Amino acid sequence: MEWLKAVEALRAARHAGVLVTLAAVRGHAPRGPGAKMVVAADHTWGTIGGGNLEAVAIDRARALLDAREPELLTVALSDKAPATHGVQCCGGEVTVLLEPLPVVPAVAIFGLGHVGLELARILARHDLELHLVDSRTAQTAPERLAVLADAVARVHVHHVPVLVELVLADLPPGTHVLIMTHDHAEDAALCDAALRSPQLGSIGLIGSVGKWARFRRKLEEVGHPADVIDRITTPIGTPDLTGKEPATIAVSVAAELLHTVERAAASAREPAP
Repeated sequence: MEWLKAVEALRAARHAGVLVTLAAVRGHAPRGPGAKMVVAADHTWGTIGGGNLEAVAIDRARALLDAREPELLTVALSDKAPATHGVQCCGGEVTVLLEPLPVVPAVAIFGLGHVGLELARILARHDLELHLVDSRTAQTAPERLAVLADAVARVHVHHVPVLVELVLADLPPGTHVLIMTHDHAEDAALCDAALRSPQLGSIGLIGSVGKWARFRRKLEEVGHPADVIDRITTPIGTPDLTGKEPATIAVSVAAELLHTVERAAASAREPAP
């Protein structure tokens, strides 16, 4: 598989990898500058020349699967150089660039009203898997979502006329969910279903204190323990932004969400105790 297709396949499967590139070659080497390979936890695609060079690069790449910063690695191709995986005596020296390809965060916005669409426009400028869900045909019309045409994020649109909460089961593990539909009954069903989906990341609900008080009672009545209900954050957004314009609310919610995403990523990189 060509290296770019391998990168695409890893992203689609939500598996981490590392792109390995021969950045510089001095003297003789099996391949020239620019040669690439892709390394995953249990597979590789392409080659940078085989032998000790490639084996050392693969080992280092797999050590970087959970990293975020690129790294340079210099390997001497000499029978006098230390070799972990056999002697390689081409006579040159190569510098390898190792670029981690992390699993990007996933975010799902349920409800593409005024705030939802503004929020989608902001989040679409980030490297995310962005799921946009609405039960109304007009809200997911291509011409309405044309404002996302230059998105950096990969945008997945879900138009689900009934039982919109079923989309939750198909979201990638760790997806951060934002509930802001036009219908409080739909919001309530989504809250219930989200709490029954432990694989999700954070859960945010837009709304007032009164709305949440009613929802909390209903969630308790259907059997959710208090600590499980506390998985839902409401209201959402940074408290110091109090404007009511959709764009202002969207900026506030996006800022809080991006902090949550960063904290989750940092926590995932911490070594197990």
